[in-house]
Amino acid sequence: MNNIQIIGPFRQIITLEGLPMKGVINDEEILIRENSYVVVKDDQIIDVLSSFPKNTNEFTFHEISGDHILIPGLVDCHTHMVWGGNRAKDYTMRMAGKTYQEILATGGGIFDSVNKTQRASKIDLKESLTVRVKRQLKDGITTMEVKSGYGLEPEHEVKLLEVVKEVSNEMTLDLVPTCLATHVSPKGWDKKEFVETVLNDLLPQLKANNLSNRVDIFVEDNAFPIDLADYYLGKAKGLDFDITVHADQFTTGGSELAVKHGALSADHLEASSDKEITMLAASDVVAVALPGASIGLGMHFTPARKLLDAGASLAISTDWNPGSAPMGDLLVQASILGIYEKLSSAELLAGMTFRAAKALGLSDRGRLSAGYLADMIAFPVADYREIFYNQGRIKPTMVWKKGVLL
Repeated sequence: MNNIQIIGPFRQIITLEGLPMKGVINDEEILIRENSYVVVKDDQIIDVLSSFPKNTNEFTFHEISGDHILIPGLVDCHTHMVWGGNRAKDYTMRMAGKTYQEILATGGGIFDSVNKTQRASKIDLKESLTVRVKRQLKDGITTMEVKSGYGLEPEHEVKLLEVVKEVSNEMTLDLVPTCLATHVSPKGWDKKEFVETVLNDLLPQLKANNLSNRVDIFVEDNAFPIDLADYYLGKAKGLDFDITVHADQFTTGGSELAVKHGALSADHLEASSDKEITMLAASDVVAVALPGASIGLGMHFTPARKLLDAGASLAISTDWNPGSAPMGDLLVQASILGIYEKLSSAELLAGMTFRAAKALGLSDRGRLSAGYLADMIAFPVADYREIFYNQGRIKPTMVWKKGVLL
């Protein structure tokens, strides 16, 4: 079978070529290729054509009928998709006025998920993660980060990251595993002793078994305070781990650590002030907005408009987790963030594609251009602006992963 495919015609192909990695993007900067075709060889894009090629014997043609627009596959760069049980009780308590911190202090929150996840079998965890991954694929998300963090103790964290690896391999899909053992300190542990255990026992296991080369830490006084997080990030980076940070969700300080240690991203940032915004914009750290957490907690959004205006690179992700962000719908969340923070369609698209890929240290996806992975999604509309106009209700009807139509 010929390994070159011509796919089209698409009413519009939104390549995202030439758009900047940082700062403001106006919709007028988007290159729209009308009535065009994409050329794929093996798992990569090799061209976008405005007309049908003449040498038809050199490729396999896949005709697209009706109006469709094509954009790059979406990248969800911050999720907690592997967990056991649910936290519907927590959500009801939040609706009744309890804060996230109050629920955590009474044994709910993360600890509730930890107990249920530790009790869950590996088979059950794999089945539930597979269901969530399939839903993400149907929504057009072709690359997903998945954090551990509901195991906490080393043997349970290893189990979660093994589940992520096995699901990724079995589904022939890119799940990017991140160790978030430092989500909170397990009950009965001294925080400093726990951090040392993660550094000395867990992280070497992850390297040896190729389970993760990324670490994350939740920087808050009731999770890991700034001085301890500073120590951990420095040591983890010295062990050759990429780092990302749960930063400035309720109080500031985390984003400063992210900049200091050269993190790939600083995620949340709801509490970031002008000082943190300026600092992030002057760095190479991607600022990741998590509107699902704002919706789930009933709190203000990440200051996305200010971050972009200051010159930061802004990604948008779901934070899909059983507690603060149970929705997991990236298109809906981005559409809501866009209207409240006054973001352009171009900024939303960039934030869910090539800028989100950068937050994962990936430079081979997020644009429809020669040399990029053929991760692509098609929507049954005639104008790309209809995606956000419908506030995420319209989903892709075709999803390609590495050139394969799923």
